[in-house]
Amino acid sequence: MLQDLIQKGLRLSQHAIFRKFVTRAGGFLAKPAKLAILLTSAYDKLIDTGSSQSGFAQVKDIMQTFIRLVKAYANGSYRAVSNKSLLVGIGVLLYLVTPLDVIPDFIPVIGLLDDISLMAWFVDAFQKEINGFRAWEQGKSASLGVRELES
Repeated sequence: MLQDLIQKGLRLSQHAIFRKFVTRAGGFLAKPAKLAILLTSAYDKLIDTGSSQSGFAQVKDIMQTFIRLVKAYANGSYRAVSNKSLLVGIGVLLYLVTPLDVIPDFIPVIGLLDDISLMAWFVDAFQKEINGFRAWEQGKSASLGVRELES
């Protein structure tokens, strides 16, 4: 099932509507206030689910990690990510929060399936970037813990 979602997400990533979102993504990186609103909107949409550890929950967790990555990039504390990954990821977030996409979100069940498929594709395609950021977060947490012990 996850492979089906990834393949559907790949097809959506090649759609003209999604390409427009990727084009718009560059403008969000240059405007911290707009980026903050986007990240908050995407986060709110991602946490609005009652499932626990389903495939969607796993994708949701990774997308929340990506949101933290973009925040760290925007504040200058993390730069070990490619511009392409940032732009595509922000394009996915824009697609996620915009109700008018390939299959509009107001259509029950299938309206969110394209969002989930696109997120699954992004997670699969950019797993290395996500893992690198998580390792950076863990290293940062570990160094903060050592400093607290030294104090």
